Amino acid sequence: MYTYNMKKSRVKSKYYFYILKCKDRTLYCGVTKDKEKRLQQHNAGLGSKYVRAHGGGKIVYSEIYKTLSDALRREVEVKKWPRKKKLKLSKKSAR
Repeated sequence: MYTYNMKKSRVKSKYYFYILKCKDRTLYCGVTKDKEKRLQQHNAGLGSKYVRAHGGGKIVYSEIYKTLSDALRREVEVKKWPRKKKLKLSKKSAR
């Protein structure tokens, strides 16, 4: 799992945009304040209906934002991308 701080300043409130790869290999984009807790919720079937239906998974990419609105803006942007571009983003971060 890789995290990038998109705002170089000190981050007091942290919001994460993340990409989760479900067990059936589909991708889910979301925003949270606590990545570990949210991942546990997803894998326990308590997260989103989408992830519950696709069997949980693991976070393959994340970015930190200072404000919720910035994180949500990024989520909306990336959700519009084709799968191939999302995979490229997560693989690029693995280098």
